[in-house]
Amino acid sequence: MSGSTLVGVDVGGTFTDLFFMDEAKGTFQTAKVPSNRGDEAVGFLDGLKRLGPLSGLGSIVHGTTVGTNALLERKGARIGVITTPGFRDALEMRRRDRRNTWGLWGDFAPIADRDLRVEVGERTLADGTVRQAVDPEEVRLAAEALIAKNVTALAIVFINSYANPANERAAAAAARAVWPNEHVSVSSEILPEIREFERASTTALNAYLQPVVGSYLAKLEAALAGEAFGGPFHIVQSNGGVMSTATARRLPVRTALSGPAAGVIAAAAIAGAAGYPDVITGDLGGTSFDVSLIAGGAAALAAQTTIDFGMVIRNPMIEITTIGAGGGSIAHVDKGGLLEVGPESAGSRPGPVAYGQGNDRPTLTDANVVLGRINAERPIGGALKRLDVEAAADAIRRHVGGPLGLGTHEAAEAIIRVADARMAGAIRLVSIERGHDPGKFALVPFGGGGALHAGALIADIGLKAALVPRFPGVTSAMGCIIADIRHDQVQTLNLALDGLDATALDRRMAAEGEAARAVVAAAGLSVERIDVTFELDMHYLGQTHTVAVPLPVMLADGRTGITGEITARAFEAAYSRAFSRLLPGLGVRIVNLRTAAIGRRPKVDLGALAPGPDASVAKARLGDRKVWFGGWRDTAIWSRLDLPVGAVIEGPAILEQPDATTVVPPGQRGRVDRLGNLIVERN
Repeated sequence: MSGSTLVGVDVGGTFTDLFFMDEAKGTFQTAKVPSNRGDEAVGFLDGLKRLGPLSGLGSIVHGTTVGTNALLERKGARIGVITTPGFRDALEMRRRDRRNTWGLWGDFAPIADRDLRVEVGERTLADGTVRQAVDPEEVRLAAEALIAKNVTALAIVFINSYANPANERAAAAAARAVWPNEHVSVSSEILPEIREFERASTTALNAYLQPVVGSYLAKLEAALAGEAFGGPFHIVQSNGGVMSTATARRLPVRTALSGPAAGVIAAAAIAGAAGYPDVITGDLGGTSFDVSLIAGGAAALAAQTTIDFGMVIRNPMIEITTIGAGGGSIAHVDKGGLLEVGPESAGSRPGPVAYGQGNDRPTLTDANVVLGRINAERPIGGALKRLDVEAAADAIRRHVGGPLGLGTHEAAEAIIRVADARMAGAIRLVSIERGHDPGKFALVPFGGGGALHAGALIADIGLKAALVPRFPGVTSAMGCIIADIRHDQVQTLNLALDGLDATALDRRMAAEGEAARAVVAAAGLSVERIDVTFELDMHYLGQTHTVAVPLPVMLADGRTGITGEITARAFEAAYSRAFSRLLPGLGVRIVNLRTAAIGRRPKVDLGALAPGPDASVAKARLGDRKVWFGGWRDTAIWSRLDLPVGAVIEGPAILEQPDATTVVPPGQRGRVDRLGNLIVERN
């Protein structure tokens, strides 16, 4: 192995997936090992060792759920907040939203207790004028008081610091002089943008994650060094780009949707190469089903997201809708006699009942095992020799069949139908409810369980087809090595478009672009070029919400070439796309400048994944077995990876491979395309 070797590692809740590619030789290798919840580094290293000596690896890119899990499970650091007088409770007040839309019930606990949120004297006005300078000694005493309360990370959030960070910088210097570690997050460094709650929330969550993500990365880097790995090690961001571990330590909040984002990037690349620019991705893992829409080959980016109620992160992220419906999701009958699947999951430990690791409550995987859709003799991942069909059937009989008055197989089918309905709902949410016709989109199912349910989702929703990647179980790991390097930053401007000083705006954009470019250049991965793009948040005067306005200019020779006319035309085009009309006569304001530097990495040759010359239909045929489709049906069983290009498989059929299983239901057929993808369509 050499510097041309790339390894993508995606650590999920149930499995850790790896995709290895030697670019020089055009060869690849995959691996799938159980994740170790609580110590994800174990599965990470176990998987890497299956690929051979770590000393020979060129670079490693990692998609992680450590930050996501810490947020969802409320297992971040004990943090303190130093803020402006009168703004101590911004984290708790939020936007005065409610956990439950109807009624006045529901609770919320901010990640920093009230006695750990401290006010110090200072005041910066919205125009950047410092009315009251901060007293460094007061900040030092506040920091020491928080340290005495066992706080391990600090967030400094002053009102209007986006307009002038002087007070925050002085406070940060005073706090860092006494703080026992590097875990100090400053809002003007994390998010120099208007809107105090979003800025406070993002900064506090960054502090909340710093010790967790930092210690995890330090453990991984130490272990890699111990195995003589000397190449670059990078992390996938929630925006689908890659960043250095140094940036990840400083901005861990940008890893909140790291793993799912890598899968979307891979799905977009695979579908684009196969001639499907419009797709909906469906990542079905052990604990969740993650859905994203890709239109015209581009994944949609959201300016902010909410990980859980009240936990708002304002950073560019790929738009991903997540529901608790994974292979490990537990099926149960609620007090009203209704069958529910998830959101509680058995995870990797103890896992589904069929895993024989102590769980006695049935899961979605158990239902697929009992109905013969998953081969009990060939479990994915290779960690288990055989799945316990009898135990899975007994659990379904006791917990679902008995309470509902159904036979075991009818109960298992009901579990799958309920899960399919929840997945279909998530797909409708990102398509129909946002004005897209799902009939024009293909589904790209991946993760360990996505291809098991693709056929049912085609029928339920009316999708065009399903494009099952060659290695669906490790698609997110593949996305790690496909993703470009990316750095996003934002700065509030608050400029009127009328009378705009385009020269001053050009200088500001150029400075922001060079700063973003420098972060990408320092990442340590080879790139073909670095593109710098700009976007403005703009609105008509009197409006609260803004529209994103992409600018048709790029950084070159220290200038962007922006003009007032270019800005006005871009705003009108963006506003018309969003609302189908303009509001002539009203003034227009530029609120924020968003800058993205993208290091374009060499494109991965997906043709290397195509079936080899020894693939044949005869070699791929494994026999038949009974599989339940509303009743037992004789079903053809195929070795997916041995099918040649052009092979057509009529349903019902089961296609097996080490990382996933694909179900082609009756009335549908699968076709192997030139890249080895399986295109599933209605007959």
